Amino acid sequence: MYIEIDKEHIAYSDIQDIVGILNNGGIAIIPTDSVYALVCCLNQKDAMIKLCKLVGKKPAQSNLSMLLPSISTISDYTTPFGSSVFRMLKSYTPGPYTFILRANNSIPKMFMSKRKEVGIRVPDNKICQAILEQIKQPLVSSSLKNEDEFLEYFSDPYEIQSDWQDKVDVIVAGGNSIMEPSTIIDCTGHEPELVREGAGKLD
Repeated sequence: MYIEIDKEHIAYSDIQDIVGILNNGGIAIIPTDSVYALVCCLNQKDAMIKLCKLVGKKPAQSNLSMLLPSISTISDYTTPFGSSVFRMLKSYTPGPYTFILRANNSIPKMFMSKRKEVGIRVPDNKICQAILEQIKQPLVSSSLKNEDEFLEYFSDPYEIQSDWQDKVDVIVAGGNSIMEPSTIIDCTGHEPELVREGAGKLD
């Protein structure tokens, strides 16, 4: 299925269709505030395994991220963190940032790395936010990479449709994306550490 959505005029029925597919164990490609992402529901084990196969990684080594609707939901999935980390989260969410935090026991074991950490994102994209608000659970996410020799990521949703329509259950077209992935910040040590500089700029 291919659903084209205008981010300024989002149809509730379209979002419900996408949420229904995800809740039934489907795999979707959706826009974020950085690159397009492959996503599935956190509580759908078979979907997570399928997503990992699509990106060519084993679940335990996949380093997948979670997409959440707001900063207020982050602590549901992580161990307690300090005030300096909270201030950083408050300053940069929603936005094109991935924060590596220590996961608590609510995260499925197959989702964790051996170090019990998880990447968390609160994207600043209206379509992505609409999906997250309706589905009321985290989405497991992996950046959609392009096999092109020169372009690491997709930008044009029509190109995504051409390459991926037979591999996933729904492609959500929300316009052309930027070509930069999220900025990654490791917040598991004494001080936050920049792992990768991407679309999110730091002060």
